[in-house]
Amino acid sequence: MIISTTSTLQNKEIVDYLGVVSGEVILGANIVRDFLASITDIIGGRSGTYESKLSEGRDMALREMEEKARRLGANAVIGVDLDFEELREGMMMVIATGTAVVVR
Repeated sequence: MIISTTSTLQNKEIVDYLGVVSGEVILGANIVRDFLASITDIIGGRSGTYESKLSEGRDMALREMEEKARRLGANAVIGVDLDFEELREGMMMVIATGTAVVVR
């Protein structure tokens, strides 16, 4: 499966548009992780804990989007967009959205 943020794929012809597909993930962070991340925020530096959680959420949302595209018969998803939102403190949402297509 080809996943791309672009609306076209070099050397590929889009033969069918199957519709918009998305993957949504809501993740919670625990109190210990929040506490350690706040220490990092106070003293400066990168919060590896939250970076890891964001990466996990992104991967899960992309996998879910890809699976939905596969069920439609797609072999590619184009125009992929990733959105990250904080729902409330300690809760974040990651959404991957794109267009499922058939290419050859």
